[in-house]
Amino acid sequence: MESEKHYKNRSGWLRAAILGANDGILSTTSIAIGVAAASVTRSPIILAALAGLVAGALSMAAGEYVSVSSQSDIETADLPFFQQFILLIKDL
Repeated sequence: MESEKHYKNRSGWLRAAILGANDGILSTTSIAIGVAAASVTRSPIILAALAGLVAGALSMAAGEYVSVSSQSDIETADLPFFQQFILLIKDL
């Protein structure tokens, strides 16, 4: 059986990339501004921004992995049901 093409599957990665980039920019900027308000030198600001950037990237990657894994498990569990449903409809 040939698989169907769904356009909504194409937009998922773009949406995730835009939301992730927006979240990363805001959180990193917030950390840098917060540290800049409490510091007079530049090095703690840069260090805090880099640490926030790395932590945010790892957090987003872990969250995306869990999300995709969960969705895959759900779809795999539903597959036998839909296969039976298709066979039932074919017999009608």
